[in-house]
Amino acid sequence: MTDPTPADPVPVPVPADARSVVPDLVRGQDGLARPRWAATDPLLREYYDTEWGMPVRDERGLYERLSLEAFQSGLSWRTVLAKRPAFRRAFADFDPDVVASFGEADVARCMADVGIVRNRAKVLATITNANATIALRDEGGLAEFVWSFRPETTPAPRSVAEVPTTSPESVALAKALRKRGFAFVGPTTMFALMEAVGIVDTHLVGSHRRGSSGVWPA
Repeated sequence: MTDPTPADPVPVPVPADARSVVPDLVRGQDGLARPRWAATDPLLREYYDTEWGMPVRDERGLYERLSLEAFQSGLSWRTVLAKRPAFRRAFADFDPDVVASFGEADVARCMADVGIVRNRAKVLATITNANATIALRDEGGLAEFVWSFRPETTPAPRSVAEVPTTSPESVALAKALRKRGFAFVGPTTMFALMEAVGIVDTHLVGSHRRGSSGVWPA
């Protein structure tokens, strides 16, 4: 994909009473305003423009994103996103039924795979969470369960500093998932998941993506 954005994105003009936005929201050559983290890197920009914050309501999609958020812990999302094709190959396209059957040979295979993040605890957690996902079908399934923690309102941040890292709902979701056997599902990781799949909208006010999910108004 051709990179349409200049190396030095232009700050978005904002009213005098909203100047705190300037460092975090920039306008690309295409005229679209994005947060600085998604403004220049082609991979992150495409992810931001097409995927981040859009509703994910199917079991496999939620399981994949929950797994990738766990692998991201302590790393940059850019690193995990670049490795996603390899993750999908290593974990059977994140089919919970297949991953739940992984044994020690599969763990060893994953640990030898230079294309993914080779962290044994996280590999084991991905297998654990596949089994927990299957068990959760008796309660309506992972997607329905996660979405049941949607809050009544969503943040409306004007700067990165105003974006929360946890919420009462992410704390409750983490606790509920741990109770059902999930691992690597702390409140911060769960809030990141809720952002990624559209349960909350933390696009900065003024971004061309705010309200794009259809779950929350702009």
